[in-house]
Amino acid sequence: MKIIITGASGGIGKAVSERFLALGHSVCGIDTAPAAITHPSYAHYRADIKEPDSLPEIDDADILFNNAGLQNSGDDIGNNLQGTVNVTEKYMKSCRFHSILFNASASAVSGQEFPEYAASKAGVLGYMRNVAIRLAPEGTTVNAISLGGVHTALNDPVVKDPACWDRIMAVTPLKKWMTVDEVADWVVFLTVQNRSMSGQNLVIDNGEMDLIPTFVWPGIN
Repeated sequence: MKIIITGASGGIGKAVSERFLALGHSVCGIDTAPAAITHPSYAHYRADIKEPDSLPEIDDADILFNNAGLQNSGDDIGNNLQGTVNVTEKYMKSCRFHSILFNASASAVSGQEFPEYAASKAGVLGYMRNVAIRLAPEGTTVNAISLGGVHTALNDPVVKDPACWDRIMAVTPLKKWMTVDEVADWVVFLTVQNRSMSGQNLVIDNGEMDLIPTFVWPGIN
């Protein structure tokens, strides 16, 4: 299968791209940054999802993983929400997708975290359900994952701050955060193996939502 992945140059996007490649699929990665993967079945496109005209022409892809996102950037809504809409609407016209998956955030459900970030990701969930309704007659599954803490460079400010990390673990029942490889497990399951679940958002946060949600960030609280 051919998979389109936005935000493919680092973190979750890179890990998911590598997983699909390891499984024998081809990947079209889209990112503003240069390629971080060298593989015969990987094609990289430098583009800004906020700019529809910059997006490459891609036909006949089977899966779309809307992963690209910014946090507290000053334009989270423009990138995370409008950019995701730009990508999805463009490739829905040229591809008959088997599955579309959106990377939202636990913040979309809890409201915790930076205001524009939480709003942008909540918007992604509403848009995901709109796409699920429109593509249901074609048999396309459309879902979202709302992740809690994931070990990526983006989260280094709290992971590497002992005081912040202790406070996070105090409200995390499983006493851990996800690795990007764990995220890749979920993405493959929901896009390749899943056939019957659509229009749903899965909160995957090591149990944090079961307690009082607490957003911890240096200088914020």
